[in-house]
Amino acid sequence: MLYEHRTHHCFAAAIGDGGLTEPTYRLLIEDAAPAIQQLRDDRNSGALPMLRLPGRRDDLEALQPLAARLRDDFDDVVLLGTGGSSLGGQTVAALADYPFSQRKGPHLHFMDNVDPHTIDAMLAALDMTKTAFLVVSKSGGTAETLSQFIACLSTARAAVGEAGLADRFILITQPGDSVLRRMGARWKLPILDHDPAIGGRFSVLSLVGMLPTMVAGVDPFEVRRGAESVLQETLGAHEPGESAPAVGAAISVGLLREHGIGTTVLMPYIDRLGHFGLWYRQLWAESLGKDGKGTTPIRAMGTVDQHSQLQLYLDGPRDKMYSLVTLAADGRGPRVDPALADDPSLDYLAGRTIGDLMAAEQKATGETLYRNGRPTREFALADLDAAAMGALLMHFMLETIIAARLLSVDPFDQPAVEEGKVRAREHLAKIAT
Repeated sequence: MLYEHRTHHCFAAAIGDGGLTEPTYRLLIEDAAPAIQQLRDDRNSGALPMLRLPGRRDDLEALQPLAARLRDDFDDVVLLGTGGSSLGGQTVAALADYPFSQRKGPHLHFMDNVDPHTIDAMLAALDMTKTAFLVVSKSGGTAETLSQFIACLSTARAAVGEAGLADRFILITQPGDSVLRRMGARWKLPILDHDPAIGGRFSVLSLVGMLPTMVAGVDPFEVRRGAESVLQETLGAHEPGESAPAVGAAISVGLLREHGIGTTVLMPYIDRLGHFGLWYRQLWAESLGKDGKGTTPIRAMGTVDQHSQLQLYLDGPRDKMYSLVTLAADGRGPRVDPALADDPSLDYLAGRTIGDLMAAEQKATGETLYRNGRPTREFALADLDAAAMGALLMHFMLETIIAARLLSVDPFDQPAVEEGKVRAREHLAKIAT
């Protein structure tokens, strides 16, 4: 496995009354068996195309010429999209596109909001002759994405003329009639098909996530290889307890049932997983929050949230479980020069590396949480590369689907969000143009 899933400190036998009891866990892990069988059936039948993506290469090979053109011909590539149309790409691209990285290729920008200040600044700052746009909307009717698209199309048209638009805009949307497809046809823009059977929050391994991944210079084949390793572990499990995602789902649902633990905190210690926490937050919330069920996902970051959230976690309500994502950081990074750390109060730092400090703080946070009776698990990584990222993505997608089955909700719909969209359109209609 590309990560180690350590769950010992989620159980009552390890942390006391705040942990999950063995009988409840056994009941739930046995209940996970039909969910795993359903995953097998769905992969074999093609009912869930996302489960076949890890084993495919043909679609990625078909994208390579486009990704190479975007990398070679442009200084900036802007992805217009929101929610699952953006978060997956941001998550994987962050492996290469992080602060102070010296990667080659264009700058990537993910425009996932409609703050007019940011849109104005982006349009003013970028050279439209050297900028390409990926426009992603599964439905082809997302108001935020369409408004961004029209604003960018107008600015680019003024700079490069109508003839230059087709080289600079690539649309991704599902087949069938939609506003986005009609606009693409009108302006003769290339359109790539978004599989209609893959929801946005589960689309990270599709072209939606993999095209920006390739533009960033991350190997998409390795991402999928890592995802496939976790998928095969689950599909090939003789017992549900052999599947790390099933174990995680049973623990989460069990803690909710036994102790009313309705908040789940994901806390990576790795800066490159900052967007991963945001991707997970949508995945878990939108998939499980139905019919009064589900738990609330919180994205925290170590070490910063040791100084902003840990007080609440340790001395506030006992309504949370914790998932730490840690990296074997010992010996990595710059060393604290003993000649400069010569104050006796710095003896504990002198001669150690920044990675030693990170490793110590990861371990200390976990210990402090579980010794205070807080159910805590750890995803321990030897390294964070493309394969490890793919493994984490697949783990949480499978864990989410299995948890949904245990809660008796459909992980693939989101009926409650439509009301907000309708009301936004009503308010827009009242604004004079």
